[in-house]
Amino acid sequence: MEPVSLQDFVCALDPASLPRVLRVCSGVYFQGSIYEISGNECCLSTGDLIKVTHVRLQKVVCENPGTGQTTELAPNFQGLFSPLTGPQSYGTLEELVYAATQSSKSLPIRFMSTHRIATKARVVPQEQPLKLEAVEMHQGACCARCVLDSGAQQGFLHLPLSQQGPFWKLEPGPPRTLLQVLQDPTVRDTLLTCSAFPWRCLTLKPQYEVEAIMHFRRTVVKIPSTLEVDVEDVTTSSQHIHFIQPLLLSEALARGGPFPLATEILEVPQGSPNFLSPWLSSLQKGQRLCLHGVASPPWRFLASTRGRKVPRHFMISGAYRGKLRRRPREFPTAYDLLGALQPGQPLRVVATKDCEGDELENLGFASLAVGDRLEVRGSGQALGQHERDIDVLVCQRLGEPTGEEEAGEDEEVEDQEQILLPLYFSGGFVEELSDARRYSLQDLTAQFSLPCEVKVVAKDPRHPADPLPSFPGLQLEEKILEPFLVVSLDSDPEMCFEIPPRWLDLTVVEVKELPGQPSGALPMATVEELTEAFYYRLRKLPAVESQAPPPRPPKSKGLSEQKKQMSKEKGIKSSEVSELQEPPLLPKLRTKSLPKVTQDSSNLYSEVPGRKKGCRPAVPITEDSDDEHDYEEIAEQFSKTL
Repeated sequence: MEPVSLQDFVCALDPASLPRVLRVCSGVYFQGSIYEISGNECCLSTGDLIKVTHVRLQKVVCENPGTGQTTELAPNFQGLFSPLTGPQSYGTLEELVYAATQSSKSLPIRFMSTHRIATKARVVPQEQPLKLEAVEMHQGACCARCVLDSGAQQGFLHLPLSQQGPFWKLEPGPPRTLLQVLQDPTVRDTLLTCSAFPWRCLTLKPQYEVEAIMHFRRTVVKIPSTLEVDVEDVTTSSQHIHFIQPLLLSEALARGGPFPLATEILEVPQGSPNFLSPWLSSLQKGQRLCLHGVASPPWRFLASTRGRKVPRHFMISGAYRGKLRRRPREFPTAYDLLGALQPGQPLRVVATKDCEGDELENLGFASLAVGDRLEVRGSGQALGQHERDIDVLVCQRLGEPTGEEEAGEDEEVEDQEQILLPLYFSGGFVEELSDARRYSLQDLTAQFSLPCEVKVVAKDPRHPADPLPSFPGLQLEEKILEPFLVVSLDSDPEMCFEIPPRWLDLTVVEVKELPGQPSGALPMATVEELTEAFYYRLRKLPAVESQAPPPRPPKSKGLSEQKKQMSKEKGIKSSEVSELQEPPLLPKLRTKSLPKVTQDSSNLYSEVPGRKKGCRPAVPITEDSDDEHDYEEIAEQFSKTL
């Protein structure tokens, strides 16, 4: 066919003939650098192929050809239109009858007047359709016998042939709806009339939205029919052309299949890699993949190695079948101890650092020594300096372990001591642990909270290259929920791995050839090593950011404040200073906020141990009243020598 404008092609298009393939004969580029406006395509190059799949009517512009005035109609406009035979009007009724008799059409004919017609019998409104049935003598004059159709009633009247117009001849047939006019090629380009508008005649200009497929476009292209471009229908000669439509892995995941799906990589995301896995180097342009479906279960665990200067980070699938054993956890602060305490699960730790009570900015708190055994009881509050409430951790100091305790019985020691530690206390604790059971990953995370220290004692039998058993320790940090796709390489169908489309969204295209499928269950890699940057990016997900930060320790006096204080005290007499000195405020326990400890108060002071671990005896300080000393001055000996 000859090239036509896109508007003319769409108006004459039969929707039942879709899809149609068009070739752009004269391209168009929207001014400026805008590629799309309001989601519509505005740039087409000469030679582009377009596969039209759907045409949708957006609106209809109604225009008065005499004045150029326009208005927009919705596709569901309910008014009725009557077509006019042409732009010619007739001044009198006689001219209209003469033109009708001279043409091939015979009576009756339909017409209307753009002015009101007043007769003795009735008044005909302007633009009221009339049907002229015959010309006859009436009351001695030659008249046109007309039928007035006003809906429910029909009236007859005789109009003299000398009746002044102008008159417009209407096309035979009943009035039509908007869609009927647009679908009739013999009517849509003619002048029309509609009683809903105060115009003698009008024209309709429909505007469509064309949905099409183009090469290397992921989504359906939407083109306005008013775009100034010429096209040519090449459907017959383009049956062999296959339009390549790219697909993102996230889109394949969202639409849910069908799986398995054979694809070929068109583009790999740029940037630093997130994984340190061997399959990552195989993801190149042109590599064919097979998408087997969504991985199950959808959760993953983030883990870091222990016992190395440079830790390594891993993402462990929920389908991991290795065996794990718990390791003692390490807690740097008392706040971490409180976070690890679970209801119904006793938590016992051993101190790994010495700490004096006067080092805690609040005098009166208990001192700890390396090897002290504590049992965490809960949180409470105590009155510190300046009568301010501070949050504390309530612990029970335990004695040396006995054989019964090692057998699993509860420890009951008479000289148990309740101690308080501020939550900001920065010491060192390690968990006392006697659990030698071997857990699966699912059972371990169901029974114990994260983070959790473990040792992988048996590798995943489905993953021969499982690296986790080679590390002395592993800390399970947190659990994330993210859908993954199970993928295999066409060149190596036995090599299956899981790709998260959220962080590795490949651009692929569907292909017909499906690679050979491995028999039985897919051998998937359940452990993937992560880069350090990607690992910490995962740790910054909203689920982790919502955690409350640990308490901030109280501010200590800086060096400048200490110097100012010393300069002020120089001008004050020592007697006045002694009167103004006050003893330090010791923390006062708030018993209502502390857990109760069951012990016999009568035997509280019955035994006085020779040395309490962690408590150091105070050494009295004696001050001499004079400045005498029992050593010689070097200056005196030097003067005698001279």
